[in-house]
Amino acid sequence: MGFDAFIGNPKGVAALRGMLASGRTPGALLFTGPEGVGKKTLALMLAKALNCERCADDFCGECPRCRQAEEMLAATREDLARRRESKDTQKRGEGLVYFDLQLIEPITRYILMEQIRQLRSVAYTRPFEFPRRVFVINEAQAIHWQAIDLLLKVLEEPPETTTLILICPNAYELRPTIRSRCRRVAFQPVEESVISALLAEEARVPKAQRALAARVAAGSVAKAKTFDAGEFERRRQPWLDFLAAVSVKAREPLAADWRVLFDSTKALTENRDQFEETLKIGYTLLRDVVQVALAGPEAKVVNVDLLSRLKTWAAKLGIRNIARLQEGLDQAYRLQTRNVNLQLGLEAVALDVLGQPAGTLPPTE
Repeated sequence: MGFDAFIGNPKGVAALRGMLASGRTPGALLFTGPEGVGKKTLALMLAKALNCERCADDFCGECPRCRQAEEMLAATREDLARRRESKDTQKRGEGLVYFDLQLIEPITRYILMEQIRQLRSVAYTRPFEFPRRVFVINEAQAIHWQAIDLLLKVLEEPPETTTLILICPNAYELRPTIRSRCRRVAFQPVEESVISALLAEEARVPKAQRALAARVAAGSVAKAKTFDAGEFERRRQPWLDFLAAVSVKAREPLAADWRVLFDSTKALTENRDQFEETLKIGYTLLRDVVQVALAGPEAKVVNVDLLSRLKTWAAKLGIRNIARLQEGLDQAYRLQTRNVNLQLGLEAVALDVLGQPAGTLPPTE
């Protein structure tokens, strides 16, 4: 147990160990970096280390305070879940009680005014059971604009016995006055070799698909741990059909090609709630095609299991048509929140690439 169990970002871990060993942990920290690299996990580890009875620059996970910290976190998560499920939106922020270790996250789309008000009201009081109170504010960019000034006042007059840890993927989503009052700890994507070792250790992903899983994870431990090869391939298949259909060289494709094209666009757009995730797969495939077309290093290709097909598509499409497909995906991304027919949008860009007049659909029989 302890910081040794944390995966990746050794410089960040070393920085926190150094703060703890010196006894000079700042009153406010800002953890920034990509999603899924363990920012919240390390923040909660630091919260335990600040209160551990046995370790000076780590936490044991076994002493009474470490065990009590886990109980506080469990109670916090239960309370957040209950409030999110409440049908009475007016009462979601009522009756807040904060422990010495408190995880603060959005209850709705935002971290509410009441949540930050409660933080301020207890931040200057002595902890009940721990030597130091720690507030971990996850998704700090979601703090409601009306609550920002309250938080800023706490940061301007830091409490002696309270540490605040703000977590935000992009620090520039926060006000400069917030950023300037926090010591920043920057996180990087976890090395592919570390992700690959994790996948091999867990043995949850078949060996033949571990290279693909490591590339799709893109440095995210969370993505690697939740990667479902079968589900990924199921969601990727319509893109493969789409690219195969638009990369034919003949100007008048066979009717079977049109059926494949229309079936693929239907499959890609039938679940609007998941369309943004679907688009990410499409973007990744197009980036791979560009990488191959420009003879870039294969180490940067994500869909490593499709290398031969990527080369075929790159040769048939050419950079100009790849750019047209990119523009079509960009347009789909912009329009996904509007009440428009996304399937027709993808079909229109396909017709453009195939040299067919926009708005005219070739016969399918």
